[in-house]
Amino acid sequence: MLAKRDKVKSTAFSDFVRHASSREKKKFFDKIVKETIQEQKEMIAKANSDGCLS
Repeated sequence: MLAKRDKVKSTAFSDFVRHASSREKKKFFDKIVKETIQEQKEMIAKANSDGCLS
């Protein structure tokens, strides 16, 4: 028999995932991906300028 799981309080993010339209989710995740790519490029550029990457 399976044990019951305790209910946890919803977060703004979980509410967004449950209730946002596909268009809103796509727009949000596209923005996050673009920001992440930019941060990674900056991190790689800094590592190159510091001589960490050869």
